[in-house]
Formats: sequence, structure tokens, C-alpha cells
Amino acid sequence: MKARLHDLTLARDGKYLLTIATRENVGTLYDELHEVDVDVTVKKHREKRSLDANAYSWVLLDKLAEATGTPKSEVYRREVRDVGGNTETVCVREKAVQKLCDGWNKNGIGWQTEVLDSKIEGCKNVVLYYGSSTFDTKQMSRLIDNIVQDCKELGIETLTPQQLDALKEEWGR
Repeated sequence: MKARLHDLTLARDGKYLLTIATRENVGTLYDELHEVDVDVTVKKHREKRSLDANAYSWVLLDKLAEATGTPKSEVYRREVRDVGGNTETVCVREKAVQKLCDGWNKNGIGWQTEVLDSKIEGCKNVVLYYGSSTFDTKQMSRLIDNIVQDCKELGIETLTPQQLDALKEEWGR
């Protein structure tokens, strides 16, 4: 849910009380969980990308695939790798590398792995690429910009810069 950190107080018992403010109705959540320990994650809010932007990216990927004779899934996977900011690198024992890669790849077409040597004996570094379903507005914007650039290099017609800007603006709403 989208919320704001509202207040931080040090209680007499030494516990920190963090108050959040939200417009969401959290009454049921509170009723269900107020007497038990919960896991909490707080991160900076980012607007989700629009489905229209996602659909447009797949239209362009299809055109790139047709123009290059490359399967659309491979064009998409290459574009995902070129976005940047969508990876984690983990050090894994060699015997566990294949299982990790197989499991990660099952998340979707863009969820990829790259295995690199490690300085630690018996281990490999595995780069885990997140697919575009996890992209925030900035990452999705870079993905579309990269796809549009590749299309232009091949003479494939795309939306005008103004239309692309309007499409990107939808993400903030």
C-alpha cells in the first residue's frame, strides 16, 4: 500500500513506535494482525507502469523480431538485460547453480541468469535478471526507449516522441 511515515517515537519501554499514514482502509488488517508479530518492509514508493506501455513494448518487440528473424522472446530477453538496475548478483556453491538458475528462469521470459566465475573456490557468481513485470516507471521507460531506438535503427515506425512522452506520463497517474 502507499503510505507516508508519519511519526517516530521512543516509548518508555525502549521500543520505537513508527506511525504511518495511509488513505487505505486498514481496519481489517489491524483487527487481524494487531496482537501478533508481523514482518514489515518499507521502501520508497514508485508508481507502477501502465499496461498500455507494456502492450506497446510487445508490439515493437514483435516488429523487431520480424525484421531481424530473431524469436520475439530472445529480442525481449536482450532488451531486459540492457535496461540496467534490474539485477542481483549472488555467490552460490557450484553444485547449487543449476537449481538456482532453473528456478529463477521459471518466473517468466525476462527472468534470466548469467553464471560468472567467483574468486571463492567451489563457488560461482550468478547474476539474476528480473523481468519487466517488476520494473518501476524509470526502468520501463528505459526499456521502451531502448526498444524504440533499436526499431529506428532498422527503419521500423514507432510512435512520435510526443506520443511516447504521453504514454510515459500515464505511468505517474
